[in-house]
Amino acid sequence: MPCSTDVIIRVEDLVYTYNSVKALDGLTFEINRGEFVGLVGPNGSGKTTLLKCLSKLYTPQEGSIQLDGHNLRKLSQSEGAKIYAVVPSEFPMDMNISITDTVLLGRYPYLEGLWWEKERDEKIALNAMEKLNVSDFGNRKLGELSSGEKQRALIAKAIAQEAKVLLIDEPVAHLDLGYQMEIMEMLRSLSEDGVTILAAMHELNLAVKYCDKLIVLDKGKVVACGKPEDIVTQKLIEDVYGVKAIIQNIPNVGLVIIPLSTSNNGGVFDKKNSKERTTESNKTSARRGSVEA
Repeated sequence: MPCSTDVIIRVEDLVYTYNSVKALDGLTFEINRGEFVGLVGPNGSGKTTLLKCLSKLYTPQEGSIQLDGHNLRKLSQSEGAKIYAVVPSEFPMDMNISITDTVLLGRYPYLEGLWWEKERDEKIALNAMEKLNVSDFGNRKLGELSSGEKQRALIAKAIAQEAKVLLIDEPVAHLDLGYQMEIMEMLRSLSEDGVTILAAMHELNLAVKYCDKLIVLDKGKVVACGKPEDIVTQKLIEDVYGVKAIIQNIPNVGLVIIPLSTSNNGGVFDKKNSKERTTESNKTSARRGSVEA
């Protein structure tokens, strides 16, 4: 891939192994500043593992990660937190603190002493809450919110962190269609303001609609990387997901993926159905032979 002077994430030859299994197998890619990138691929392809490597939860056995020109391995926790923020797919619901205090947690890299927020920290947190439309329930507890409201609150916390990069695992999981689109539009707006976003996603149609770029993983490898309209094809969907699909570019709508069926590629369901069809066919033939006899 071509190098760019505006690259904010550079991953080269990344390998992460669980016991003897390579969850990430030589990943190499670049993400430019301000891009909204969808990390897609089937279950077990390495999406969450990659996010954990980028957030220093996991240490890769091989390869390198550079964030904003810094070697990730050499960054301290507080230094890294000023570059990237993590929005998890799950968050402890037993934390008995308000939404305002939850968002203020994003200011921890900048605090001097123990939990002594300055006026500037409070102002940044309140601005983040306003941007994500969670100001009206600042006094409520996280566990009291709907799934969509929780997600907005957690993104507001990441924005309050003033990070240049957001690493998001499943931003629209468990949300209805309206909340899904609302979250994706908010993320799109943040990227337009210069925040770089890497989001692991399963919802392909939302990814191709909102993301500038897709990184497609399969079995721990990057199998495609680029603009959705350049890389999303029937062959890619079938090869990676085992699904036959129609890909259409609809005027004023954009790229749309219409799944038709699983591929007849020897998958478990195809084998089962094929065996049932063969058994039924043999029974039918036997009955016909009996009648004719």
